Amino acid sequence: MPRTQSSQGPTRLTAAATAAALACALALPAAAQQNLEKLKQMKVATTDLNIPVVPQTGANANAIKENLKRVKMPPGFKIDLYAVVPDARHMAVAPSTNMLFVGTRKTTVWAVTDRNSDGAADEVKSFAPSLKFTNPNGVCWTRDGFLIVAEHNRVLNFPAAEFFYEGPDVAVIEVLPQGKLIPVEEESYNHGARTCRVDDKGQLYITLGQPFNVQPREKVALYEQLGIGGMVRVNAFDGSGREVVARGVRNSVGMDINPKDKTVWFTDNQTDGMGDETPPGELNRITKTGGEHFGYPFIHGNNVQIAGTAAAADLKDMKPPAAWTKPQIEFAAHQAQLGMAFASGKMFPAKYQSGIFVAAHGSWNRSKPTGALVSFVSLKADGTADKNEVFAEGWLDENGIYRGRPVDVAMMKDGSLLISDDFAGAIYRVTYSAP
Repeated sequence: MPRTQSSQGPTRLTAAATAAALACALALPAAAQQNLEKLKQMKVATTDLNIPVVPQTGANANAIKENLKRVKMPPGFKIDLYAVVPDARHMAVAPSTNMLFVGTRKTTVWAVTDRNSDGAADEVKSFAPSLKFTNPNGVCWTRDGFLIVAEHNRVLNFPAAEFFYEGPDVAVIEVLPQGKLIPVEEESYNHGARTCRVDDKGQLYITLGQPFNVQPREKVALYEQLGIGGMVRVNAFDGSGREVVARGVRNSVGMDINPKDKTVWFTDNQTDGMGDETPPGELNRITKTGGEHFGYPFIHGNNVQIAGTAAAADLKDMKPPAAWTKPQIEFAAHQAQLGMAFASGKMFPAKYQSGIFVAAHGSWNRSKPTGALVSFVSLKADGTADKNEVFAEGWLDENGIYRGRPVDVAMMKDGSLLISDDFAGAIYRVTYSAP
């Protein structure tokens, strides 16, 4: 009897606490939606105009700077701390000011500002805090200066964000409402970080990782139809004209558009649990219209079979597509290549002024860690990839401990290179002067 009484007490308390928590959980999205509706109508959503800033000096900044002494690069290159930015993921360099916007896998988009133009951020604060973001990993710009934020299952567009970010309320366009990027029933905590780019015609490209290690048999056709495990494009302002432009992708968390030939490139992270040295990571290039297929979940890399292996036993009797596109580059297995950016500007030597920088987040599914680096992929005269080489490394120390994990790379207008790091919570700036 005492045991029954003692168990009933906590049960009642837990039930009450659960009910309260549920009420709060339901209230928060409702309030966030109300704020969104107000902002869409240019109305005030909050009266608190104060936005806390992230400290840029102190013990944490000093420790990050100390860790940067481990990073090795070619002669003439220098790396410095640009900004302390918690959970820093993908970056969008502002077109007209010395600032950038930084996505996270949490609930914040950061506005990072170099007010005195000295090559380091002076202010880091949350952007549009009157809204509630959910995994706002993807940030990118339209040609005319509208900021796109691609969340797990929503896409927002902010006109003139770099000029109207000082307060908590900012103008917003709802490109794709909550639950309209993918079906709600396909939402998952896994592989939900989106990336985006906008082409010269105003078409918004969004990567959609599929949520499984390998999608089950019954999901293959559905995902190819929806663009999950691939890439879609829509109108960047009203979400219309949705089209699947890439299929057969596992989990792409990085993309960019070649400014010369306008082809879309993307990274792809491959299946876990197949061993330390397989399968390779991928760098891919879209050259056809109509939903080009890149082989997954049947084939990895140039010709690593997956369908029917232990990782995908239920796909054994499924036939791969008649035609599929091989990657431009095979990366070492399990390095987790994420963000990528085409080189621009004239600061770096000529060798680095035409090619692609790629951030490798680092492995988890491997007996000996690898990655945590930035590589450079050179291009041939015909616009295809030539070779891959390590550009910056040292965030993985001699003991196999991560001192940082690069996520994204972005070119500044002066030709310097930014690198985001969600582990250290920082953004670095790489500059060059002839040795």
